[in-house]
Amino acid sequence: MSVIELIAASLGVLAVWLTIRQNLWCWPIGLVMVLIYSWIFYDVKLYSDMLLQGIYAVLQLYGWWQWMRGGSQHSGRQISRLGVNGLLLSLAIGATASLALGYGMATYTDAAAPWLDASLTAFSLVAQVWMAQKRVENWLLWIILDVIFVGLFIHKELYLTAGLYALFTLLAVHGWRQWQRQPVAAY
Repeated sequence: MSVIELIAASLGVLAVWLTIRQNLWCWPIGLVMVLIYSWIFYDVKLYSDMLLQGIYAVLQLYGWWQWMRGGSQHSGRQISRLGVNGLLLSLAIGATASLALGYGMATYTDAAAPWLDASLTAFSLVAQVWMAQKRVENWLLWIILDVIFVGLFIHKELYLTAGLYALFTLLAVHGWRQWQRQPVAAY
């Protein structure tokens, strides 16, 4: 555990808590967190997770814009649910990306856990896009992913980060409950 990991973890908790509350500050705080974590993951050779953080940086900007100016009226997104087609398409994209990234990491790098890391990366991107679009389903996917991330980070001896993802799991359960109580549009 390092000071930089402690800072990143603290920012992560704050960002998720603000997301649950639908506070726009979740996005810039999340941006700083993912930039710090990209360095941490590079250092422990979790290259897919490092790449994920870089993509998250872009998605933080996308989410910030969506929450401020997205939606049909350009006045910000409202909480909504995915239709069956959107759900299946998103999961198919996640599975395809998992296979492609896993193959690349297993074949061309010394990644510590190429297939698992790639799958978590691909489906985390799906969850992050859903979050940026304020889809209720993002919380369920985050719950599943965060539980698996906890095991990976324990294996890599990133104990504070494992604790952070355990807390993320609890926050995702709370987010799921909170967003369920809000008026929800179907898309």
